[in-house]
Amino acid sequence: MATISAHITPNPHTLKFAVDRLILDYGSVDFSSKEKAANSPLAQALFDIEGIVAVLVGTNFVSVTKSSQVDWTTLAAPVTDCLSSQLDGGGLLIDPALVTGATGHASDGDIAARIRDIIDQEIRPAVAMDGGDILFEAYQDGVVMLRLQGACSSCPSSTLTLKMGIENRLREEFPEIRDVVQV
Repeated sequence: MATISAHITPNPHTLKFAVDRLILDYGSVDFSSKEKAANSPLAQALFDIEGIVAVLVGTNFVSVTKSSQVDWTTLAAPVTDCLSSQLDGGGLLIDPALVTGATGHASDGDIAARIRDIIDQEIRPAVAMDGGDILFEAYQDGVVMLRLQGACSSCPSSTLTLKMGIENRLREEFPEIRDVVQV
């Protein structure tokens, strides 16, 4: 039987449900709607719970975002029960083709590759602790473009995370960075 624990995140509408097993070998899968969860029995089952508006599946956690019209006191138990049922069911949880990990292309250039390494090695693990994920999208003309997912995508402190945390860290290594933006 799966052991599941709920953890608050900086986003009051998102809880991180940590599990005692590996769900994905790497990366994450972000589902911003039930329609986008068509190839994920785990996410589909969570979206069947009224009030769930987004699901992020990480390596050993699932972040669930609720609508503002419902309260966690009524949703936490059904979400935990659903996760337990899905994890203990033994079936496919997520189509492996949906998993997003480190991205990049050989043509990105040295700075982009080094930025991606910092994001993947330092920043993504820290963001995952808060129930989110962050993906490097591009570096162009001094601007780093990132995609925030899970608890971080609509978190009230996401701008602070981008500007004070990530931008400051990247500028330590690359003074030529002018801005870090969410796409």
